[in-house]
Amino acid sequence: MSRISNEQVKHVANLARLAITEEEAEKFSKQLDAIITFAEQLNELDTTNVEPTYHVLDMKNVLREDVPQPGLPRDEVLKNAPEHQDGQIKVPSILGE
Repeated sequence: MSRISNEQVKHVANLARLAITEEEAEKFSKQLDAIITFAEQLNELDTTNVEPTYHVLDMKNVLREDVPQPGLPRDEVLKNAPEHQDGQIKVPSILGE
């Protein structure tokens, strides 16, 4: 007996706006039941002395160190702006007045 019914699979598919056939609903019902069975097996394991991990691989940050550097001169930036005013780039308003 599957713990996930075909009607439940169809309901979730409908919520996700997916059209599935009766055969697909049956197939997904069996697959989801197998996933639940596997998860239940994992819950039976003794993990008392196992430290939690956030990732299965020992990953290191490979990015460069963030070092502040001077930016471009204002005049250099403003010469590429289509419009500027009072030392700032002028952009179209996105909020109505």
